Amino acid sequence: MADWREYIHSDPDILAGKAAIKGTRLAAEFVLSLLAAGWSEVQLLENYPTLSRPALRAVFAYAAECLRDDTLYPIAV
Repeated sequence: MADWREYIHSDPDILAGKAAIKGTRLAAEFVLSLLAAGWSEVQLLENYPTLSRPALRAVFAYAAECLRDDTLYPIAV
């Protein structure tokens, strides 16, 4: 797997600086929320033709690194 940084970036002029897939206006969190809502990879790729399979995998790698580094909100028990 290529480094997620090849596919994900943050630009203050795009989506208010949210982590987004390069070449799109798709935020990583938006893609993850669609998957959490039950969208399939096929549905994502059909509905967002600027999205690629490698970019989708990069979203997962980005999320995994954020979780590993504890940069997301903690979950209360």
